Amino acid sequence: MPVFEYRGLNEAGKNVTGLRDADSPKTLRTNLRREGIFLTEVLGEKGQSNGKEAPAGQIRFSFERITAEDVSIMTRQLAVLVGAGVTLIEALTALIDQIEKEKLKRILSDVKQRVNEGSTLADALAAHPKAFSNLFINMIRAGESSGALDVVLVRLADFTESQAKLRQKVVGALTYPMIMILMSFVILIILFTFVVPKVTKIFEDAKVTLPFTTRALIFTSNLTRDYWYLIVLAAVGVVVAFQRWKVSPKGRPSWDRFTLKAPIFGKLLRMLSIARFSRTLSTLLKSGVPLLKSMDIVKNIVSNSVLTKVIENARESIQEGESIAEPLKRSKEFPPLVYHMIAIGERSGQLEEMLVNVASAYETQVDVRIGALTSLMEPILIVIMGGVVAFIVFSILMPILQLNTVIH
Repeated sequence: MPVFEYRGLNEAGKNVTGLRDADSPKTLRTNLRREGIFLTEVLGEKGQSNGKEAPAGQIRFSFERITAEDVSIMTRQLAVLVGAGVTLIEALTALIDQIEKEKLKRILSDVKQRVNEGSTLADALAAHPKAFSNLFINMIRAGESSGALDVVLVRLADFTESQAKLRQKVVGALTYPMIMILMSFVILIILFTFVVPKVTKIFEDAKVTLPFTTRALIFTSNLTRDYWYLIVLAAVGVVVAFQRWKVSPKGRPSWDRFTLKAPIFGKLLRMLSIARFSRTLSTLLKSGVPLLKSMDIVKNIVSNSVLTKVIENARESIQEGESIAEPLKRSKEFPPLVYHMIAIGERSGQLEEMLVNVASAYETQVDVRIGALTSLMEPILIVIMGGVVAFIVFSILMPILQLNTVIH
């Protein structure tokens, strides 16, 4: 069913616009009239191009991006509506009317159409894998099969919100240092390209042996000024080559292993991955997703291939009758706190609660460590920048002092 964008007047005479699915403009006019809206203009039919209707499930979108925050807010609203006893179709209709982002509005219109035609909500969402993750879809499917969709939606909303907040904290903590590094780099480019060449011209006619630091400074300045395009091409080439190596079958395990053992940031990345693993597995198990299926989903959530391999091995061991804790312990990639808490949870029948405790503990550690790193980064960057400026000043002043000595 096509989705129309319309403009009209309500009973109070105010202009209203929106998106609505209907068989034709005539049907759209009739449906809106029942709701007290007088249709004045049909702005366009979404899902059509060149006068032809797009096939079912294929909707043409703009470059608008659906973020984790968008999905989180939508899930919370859907959870509230379903929990209040509103039917699924009515809940989706309400969501379509109140969501502002056009791309998500169109996706939900397609989801509503599929559900209206007899599809399950999970299958309708699965038609849009770029917007809804495998985890999201499987949790919805588990909620529908168990008859507890409202409960699962609440858990899913809590989970998506916690993951979005964690991501925001990490991005926010790294934004300031990255801006400082970028600004420092720009300042150095300006110094080496415009300032240093003018100052060092006074040394060209001087018949004195320049210090090594001054010669190095002049060489760097000339290289930056005369061959900047080669430097840019070389930098781009290195970045492209590194990215290709990093995603290659041989490069990715090596890089992921290095990131886990890297000083300062390695432990932080490991804690982030473990927190995500624990929180996701707990949420899936609480929602009724089977353990083996949950492990399949979780291994795709953890972005590090080394930890992904550990989870794959753990899944195989579980399939053979072993506990979850033992293969994690053997891998030596998970800290003792993790497998001890999981072992206690398995013995006591409170695995989900123990996983939540692990996730909370590591998320707290991540917060503390990010705060400490943010506090340290500023003085470290200032010291580095001060050192570079001191080197430039020293390299310029030394030959000037030598010239003064020669003159006198």
